[in-house]
Amino acid sequence: MILEGLKKIHSLLLKTETGLLVGLLITMVIIAVVQIVMRNFFGTGLIWAESLLRITVLWLALLGAMVASRKGEHIAIDVIVNKLPSKARYIVMRLNRIITAVICYVIAWYSLLFVIDEYQYGGIAFGIIPHWLCEAIIPFSLCIIAIRYSISALMMSQLETQKR
Repeated sequence: MILEGLKKIHSLLLKTETGLLVGLLITMVIIAVVQIVMRNFFGTGLIWAESLLRITVLWLALLGAMVASRKGEHIAIDVIVNKLPSKARYIVMRLNRIITAVICYVIAWYSLLFVIDEYQYGGIAFGIIPHWLCEAIIPFSLCIIAIRYSISALMMSQLETQKR
C-alpha cells in the first residue's frame, strides 16, 4: 500500500517536471515571437522580455538535465566502457554514478550559497521578480540530479547483490 502511494507520488512528480519543461518552452517561444513582432511592426517591445528569455533558457537547460538524468540519457562517453568485461563495466559505471552524484552535491551546495547571497543582496531580475528566485533552479535541479545518481548507484549495488 505504501509502495503504491510512493509510485503515484513519483509519477506525479515526473509529470510535473515534464509539464514545467513543456510549459516553459511554449512560454519562451510565445514571448520571443511577440517580442519580434512588436519590434518589427510597432517599433517597441516588452522591457522585461529579454531578461525573462535568458532566465527561461537557464530553467529549460536545468530542467532538461533533470529529465535526462531520470532517463539515463545524459551525455556520456562510453566507448571504452562498452568494451570492458561485465565486472569491470559494472565497477566503472557505478563509480561514474557515485562521482557524478558527489560533483552535483558539491555544485548544488555552492550554488545554494550563491542564491542565498543573491537573496541577501536583494537584486531584481525583472519587474518585481528577484534574482534569487530566478536562480533557485540551479541548486534545486543539481540536488535532484545528485539524488537520482545516488539512487542509481545504490540500485546497481542491489542488482549486483541479487545476482549473486
